Amino acid sequence: MIAYITLGTNDPDRAGKFYDALFEEIGAGRVMESERLTAWATGPGQAMFAIIKPFDENPATVGNGTMISIGAENPAAVDRLYAKAIELGGTDEGAPGVRAEMFYIGYFRDLEGNKLNFFCKNDA
Repeated sequence: MIAYITLGTNDPDRAGKFYDALFEEIGAGRVMESERLTAWATGPGQAMFAIIKPFDENPATVGNGTMISIGAENPAAVDRLYAKAIELGGTDEGAPGVRAEMFYIGYFRDLEGNKLNFFCKNDA
């Protein structure tokens, strides 16, 4: 259902390096690049994640209440990916753990302050 998502950035080079290293962990690579946009996906026809300089040329800002959730295989993968995001300069928004008894989730903010998480179903 989702074809792609975009997050605004004020520093495409810095953001690109962050997401290159982070998404390498899940086998995603760059699939589209332009002066304003860089997009990653895990394969052809898969949903894309993109960073973009805003079209209106105003500074990119963080959306209040906006969060992107990225699926992971299992709790160990959530732990690994969350740790990688923090290692790359992301900030903690909630260490990995069980949420609502149904999910295992680790929350973080990227270098621009956008809120994301890695999650999987809690089968324990």
